[in-house]
Amino acid sequence: MAKFAHDEIVPDKASDLQKKEQVAEMFNDISSKYDFMNRFLSVGTDVGWRKKAIAELKSINPQNMLDVATGTGDMAILTYNILQPSRITGIDISTGMLEVGRKKIEEKGLSAHIELLTGDSETIIFGDNTFDAITVAFGVRNFQNLEKGLKEMLRVLKPGGKLVVLEFSRPKNFVFKGVYNLYMNFIAPSFGKMFAKNKKAYRYLNDSVQAFPERQQFTNILKSAGYRDTYYKTLSLGICSIYCGSK
Repeated sequence: MAKFAHDEIVPDKASDLQKKEQVAEMFNDISSKYDFMNRFLSVGTDVGWRKKAIAELKSINPQNMLDVATGTGDMAILTYNILQPSRITGIDISTGMLEVGRKKIEEKGLSAHIELLTGDSETIIFGDNTFDAITVAFGVRNFQNLEKGLKEMLRVLKPGGKLVVLEFSRPKNFVFKGVYNLYMNFIAPSFGKMFAKNKKAYRYLNDSVQAFPERQQFTNILKSAGYRDTYYKTLSLGICSIYCGSK
């Protein structure tokens, strides 16, 4: 399996734990503040990004969907509201995030349509050709082995099924890039320490974004993993990107 620079980025370099174990521990720690911090740090823009990513699936009208790295279920809930599939299964390695997500789903009366399970993107518990579509919102950076995770998702996609990945990227505009770097390097970690009591998590956010293969490089990785009809779209001056590939 190919290794990429971001595979080696971990929340705590001094820890002996593997990346996925550190990531699970980190998200367990910030789970109660995660939704608030998402809205706060993105000024609500992340909701619009998610809607645009979900719109990439409208043409195939998926009925059985998988949301990988589902976290607190934001993407799964929004996907159900927009596309109304018969069923969405969300998987995540953080039990703390899943606990928050299950409460939200129950409160919204969506338990019959959305189920959240403990699960690892690199060893998905479902059989081949199970899902019409798969979404991953801000989660592929956290994969311990990107290529393995992408191939696992391809395995459980039905022929004709589609993967949609939403992920942070780095803006190219010189002036805006400076503002962005200031925000990611100093402001986000400071607010993370203030509100979520975890500066390390938001430092990791920036480090993993900086190391992640983006735009054409990531679509090339999708192709090498076996996806076809790959493409990407940048959002908000390049802060975020949508990546798509089909089986």
